[in-house]
Amino acid sequence: MSQKEEKPTVEPKKGAPKPEKKAGKKEEKGINALYKIEGEKVTRLRPICERCGPGYFMANHRDRYTCGHCGFTRYKQVEK
Repeated sequence: MSQKEEKPTVEPKKGAPKPEKKAGKKEEKGINALYKIEGEKVTRLRPICERCGPGYFMANHRDRYTCGHCGFTRYKQVEK
């Protein structure tokens, strides 16, 4: 009895619909998402982490900014 018993594999039913993928909003990626160039001026679009210093941008969430390097979180002010 040293042989292992194989479990039967479950195959999907034929003709069963495949789950649909949700289409999400695609954001700009790369350097264009971090800087805005107007003429000869370059402005940063995201804040810089207060703990890590220049070069570490904070991620832009719906209600907060977070640093992926150290985990620092700064909440956005709610406008009434």
